[in-house]
Amino acid sequence: MEPHGRDEVKGPVLHIAVVGFHHKKGCQVEFSYPPLMPDEGHDSNLLPEEWKYLPFLALPDGAHNYQEDTVYFHLPPLSGDMKCVYGVSCYRQIEAKALKVRQADVTRETVQKSVCVLSRVPLYGLLQAKLQLITHAYFEEKDFSQISILKELYDHMNGSLRGSALDGSQVYLGLSPRDLILQFRHKVLILFKLILLEKKVLFYVSPVNRLVGALMTVLSLFPGMIEHGLVDSSHYRPKSSVSEDLSLVESVSGAEEFVSVSVTDIIANTTLEGVETAQPAAESLSSGNSAEGDNHLLKPPSRTSPDSSESDWETLDPSVLEENGSKEAAEGKETESELPDAFDSKPGTPITVQPQAAGGQGAVVQGLVSGLEEDQYGLPLPIFTKGYLCLPYMALQQHHLLSDVTVRGFVAGATNILFRQQRHLSDAVVDVEEAGVHIQDPELRKILSLTTADLRFADYLVKHVTENRDDVFLDGTGWEGGDEWIRAQFTLYLHSLLSSALQQDNERLLADYGAPFVTAWKITHNYRVWYSNKHPAMAAITPGHPFQGQYSVADVKLRLSHSVQNSERGKKIGNAMITTSRSMVQTGKVVGQSVGGALTSAKSAMSSWFSTLFKVGTIKPERQTGRDRKAALH
Repeated sequence: MEPHGRDEVKGPVLHIAVVGFHHKKGCQVEFSYPPLMPDEGHDSNLLPEEWKYLPFLALPDGAHNYQEDTVYFHLPPLSGDMKCVYGVSCYRQIEAKALKVRQADVTRETVQKSVCVLSRVPLYGLLQAKLQLITHAYFEEKDFSQISILKELYDHMNGSLRGSALDGSQVYLGLSPRDLILQFRHKVLILFKLILLEKKVLFYVSPVNRLVGALMTVLSLFPGMIEHGLVDSSHYRPKSSVSEDLSLVESVSGAEEFVSVSVTDIIANTTLEGVETAQPAAESLSSGNSAEGDNHLLKPPSRTSPDSSESDWETLDPSVLEENGSKEAAEGKETESELPDAFDSKPGTPITVQPQAAGGQGAVVQGLVSGLEEDQYGLPLPIFTKGYLCLPYMALQQHHLLSDVTVRGFVAGATNILFRQQRHLSDAVVDVEEAGVHIQDPELRKILSLTTADLRFADYLVKHVTENRDDVFLDGTGWEGGDEWIRAQFTLYLHSLLSSALQQDNERLLADYGAPFVTAWKITHNYRVWYSNKHPAMAAITPGHPFQGQYSVADVKLRLSHSVQNSERGKKIGNAMITTSRSMVQTGKVVGQSVGGALTSAKSAMSSWFSTLFKVGTIKPERQTGRDRKAALH
């Protein structure tokens, strides 16, 4: 493993690899620079056991249906001191007859290959932009033995990306929250809350570039998540290793401490009083290992065994949580009186944030409890830690991870229909094509039901994005209604939620976020880790929902509109109305034709009748007998 360490020192890019489809062997690595295996050559097909799924991730399932595609994927670290390996792959296919040099193993009409970059930094969009150009040039050579351009790519990327800071302009390249809101509208906030609850969320759509774009854009709404929050998001073992390693099975008992309690347990205490009792429940869960940590209240997290499911922060003494919590609440209460009242009771005047520099939140430091690099507010939240995975694209060979006992949850993307059909393995299935969030558990749907304040917040975003769609300079690069503005609003939302959770007697403040949601969130791993540490900067954040206020008629209309668009009954009513309107239009056309024909017949009949009357006009009507009237009519 020493060569990998030397490669890591050279620059952020670890390897450049070419993955092809062999008609007998399937997907396999055809070239790697530097070699993936230290003792093998550049053309070796051998892979480290931890990266055995690399060929299936770089060359996605169903790729033959598209001329080109782009994949983001995560690989587990090769050693304990490494972090998540971020992969970007550009796929293309070319007709075999167009090749200048056709190798003996090319037996099909088309050749499918992917050029992928394995990196230590999550610069997905930037790596994709550079990789697409090189992939195009590599295929234009029409001779895949010309690998010099790939070696130059490795040197160029390490030279240009060395020492580059992870700021928004680079990290968020290609990720557009505007497009996400235009597609999902109010449901974006539901996705945001789903991930806060650390649920099993599966994104589904084809091709892969749409899939990974939507998934990573949702994660970009969490402040600092892509930059520093994914380093532990790919700690899993391949299937063969899990079955062979008995010690991993023994660690399942430790993993149980991190699995959120069932929804049925949570919903029983969804009153406002239940919000207050959530923290003692969290403390009782962590009290099991407190005896071991009497001498060391704060134990630094260890990364030497990434597959371990035991939580390092569970060694915290519960008294530390209570002490820190009381101090935080006291400080927040003291500063609350000094802060100006920034809230307006009128919902029409929401709280918004102004643009900040890339480093506006201050420098990041290593979190003592979470192990992540955190800002002064304790963000990013440690969601993707301790067995909660982030897999932007999952190959069919990784299907076992959905039911792996060491995986407590995931946010994953898939294009294979088998993932979608087995809905019992996921808490929510996000259909990107239809912009639908399918949740089977009715209790979870109740927990994720948006409050009136949440609907105001979501409607505020939707209106700004849709109204400014044609006015924003260069499609989303403007401030208000632009991509950075949307991320700033979600940062404000999360800051306010965290600040509200620190206050004493905070039932009213948290009710605007949904009492059932807050109760469920306070038992999650990310909240318990965040709450166990002290974050003085939170004292400057005004608690309360940014869109709190009195109810109005507009709120009733907003609630009705949201219910019709998102509830099952509302969808049925909406579909029935659409079907009825279509039927009425079609019926109207038929009736119009029938009525038109009847009117024409009636007009001719009336004309004939009046003509007959005109011919017998010399006879006075009052002197006509019954027989005469019959004769006149005939």
